[in-house]
Amino acid sequence: MIRNEKNGIVYYTFDNLSKAGGIRHLFSTRLGGVSQGAFANMNLSFSRGDDERNVMENFKRISGLGFPIEKMVFSDQIHETIIKRVSGNDCGKGILTASDLTGVDGLMTDEPGVMLVTFYADCVPLYFFDPVKKAVALAHAGWRGTLLGIGKITLDEMKREFGSDPHDILVGIGPSICQSCFEVKNEIVELFAARHYGEFITNSPVDQDKSFIDLQGINKQTLIGAGLQERNIELPYLCTKCNPEMFYSHRAMRGERGSMAAFLSINS
Repeated sequence: MIRNEKNGIVYYTFDNLSKAGGIRHLFSTRLGGVSQGAFANMNLSFSRGDDERNVMENFKRISGLGFPIEKMVFSDQIHETIIKRVSGNDCGKGILTASDLTGVDGLMTDEPGVMLVTFYADCVPLYFFDPVKKAVALAHAGWRGTLLGIGKITLDEMKREFGSDPHDILVGIGPSICQSCFEVKNEIVELFAARHYGEFITNSPVDQDKSFIDLQGINKQTLIGAGLQERNIELPYLCTKCNPEMFYSHRAMRGERGSMAAFLSINS
């Protein structure tokens, strides 16, 4: 993954997606915006309590990087596995107009110029690009989405909607909480163990009622199991909680935080 800086805005891009060409994408950081306090400073969430004028200014700054606000389509994330196909008719939903895209944790499109936007502060961003069918998707994988295989579900939806072959698809797994930081109670661990993810679980050395889970690794394995080529997956292992100066982290900031966003579109 490549760290970029332009006009004071720091953001990340995937090497594999950039080299493929034909798309525009980034993952934002908390650097380069105007928000204050716990939201400092590139908060891209309108729903955390930040001043809406600051959030809009932050989006205007992102727009200046070549990501037009009027083309953006926001997800409405509820930690489930619904993937919604969107089109030019949906542009502006969530930022310029009210959105009817409710209960959606993933977006996909094959229309050039439609800018998919999903939001993060520890959960796993999944970027999908099919260079053969010219289609893209973003999926928000929290622990529930990871457990339920939202990566495979996204691939299945791309196959159904666009005729995509997982063998062709490129994926980027973005900055998110690492295994060393994602400690959970055993009732959650048991759910993952029941799905045979034991190799991604490490017992806590200090609390027998808790363990650590590798959400990034599970998402990668899920994608490979669904037919994706491992060489087509870029996983930089950037942790949001380990890098609080760069990223918002729900855990590190105990819920008092802003949000980063993933952006992805096909070039028009």
